[in-house]
Amino acid sequence: MDKVRIGIAGFGNMGSSHAKKIFAGLVPGLELCAVADKKAQRRELAADLYSGAEIYGEASDMIKNAGIDAVIIAVPHYDHPRLVMEALENGLHVMCEKPAGVYTKQVREMNEFAAKQDKTFAMMFNQRTNCVFRKMKEMVENGDIGQIKRVNWIITDWYRTQYYYDSGEWRATWSGEGGGVLLNQCPHNLDLLQWICGMPKTVQAFCHEGKWHDIEVEDDVTAYLEYENGATGVFITTTGDAPGTNRFEITGTRGTLVCEGAKTLKYTKLDTDEREYCRTASEGFKKPPAQDTVIVETDGMNEQHVGVLKAFTNHILNGAPLVANGFEGINGLMLSNAMHLSSWLGRKVTLPVDEELFYRLLSERAANSAKKVSAVDAVLDTEGSY
Repeated sequence: MDKVRIGIAGFGNMGSSHAKKIFAGLVPGLELCAVADKKAQRRELAADLYSGAEIYGEASDMIKNAGIDAVIIAVPHYDHPRLVMEALENGLHVMCEKPAGVYTKQVREMNEFAAKQDKTFAMMFNQRTNCVFRKMKEMVENGDIGQIKRVNWIITDWYRTQYYYDSGEWRATWSGEGGGVLLNQCPHNLDLLQWICGMPKTVQAFCHEGKWHDIEVEDDVTAYLEYENGATGVFITTTGDAPGTNRFEITGTRGTLVCEGAKTLKYTKLDTDEREYCRTASEGFKKPPAQDTVIVETDGMNEQHVGVLKAFTNHILNGAPLVANGFEGINGLMLSNAMHLSSWLGRKVTLPVDEELFYRLLSERAANSAKKVSAVDAVLDTEGSY
């Protein structure tokens, strides 16, 4: 096998973007052979742009009949696990767009099914290719900042207008999208948070629904995290601030990392471990000596979606490492489920969340959604468009 023949389920924003990159030859060894979309207009566009690809109205038909080796799942959130399992069952390698799903109960079932298959299962966590985030993970794992004490991420530059939310019936609904800013804009941030800092043991969150927009789901969130080692964290996000802020800060016993705008990384290193200094210092106010704050050098690489697809292809062909395996998708989703559940219950929740309780409360909200949107309606509107 010297190439991977791939199909794309969902020709919306993300699906069409992936198709363009693959067709342009940006991913060596990956060949676009099929596209599926329920919307006729999108099928016609795909047929015009990629005359060599087979076009299907149903993802299931493409999975079963297109003669492909792999598939990218780029449809609305609720359908991710179902199509991942269907593709794996039919012997295909799978790349799933974020998030892994809407509720961890379903994603756990997907992971258990995938574990019994012998095909590649990957997640499109393209932000993991960013050199700044990779460097943060490296420095945390190497112990450069010591033991983590505090994590703060204010990610409020996801500004959206009411026009954005009114552009699709499935948007910002419990029945169509399954959540708001946590499910649509923040899956990458929540994945990076747990990838770099680990999973917290408890979460207390305040999810304000329709605070800045006429929507039924959350558009403003503040969450407090507690970790096993005593570290704490705060995660703040919204689609209502302009211009907004993106600042990710990790404080450890040996120093502090500050990432601004996902572009620059600053490091302040203490000469001694703060815990040891606190115990042995002979003065009451003097801070431990520290080296001047420096801009951290990185390898400068940030291939984003292309990088993830390259790794996916090379894994299938040569066994090379993935950027993110599919089983990891449950972690960031666990965080968003915990934030929702905590807010709904009005109290702190422990991870892993009570999956049956979360699913029941989510189902009640979906059943009473102001806009009754079926999965088909969601696909017809903006399949794969995040």
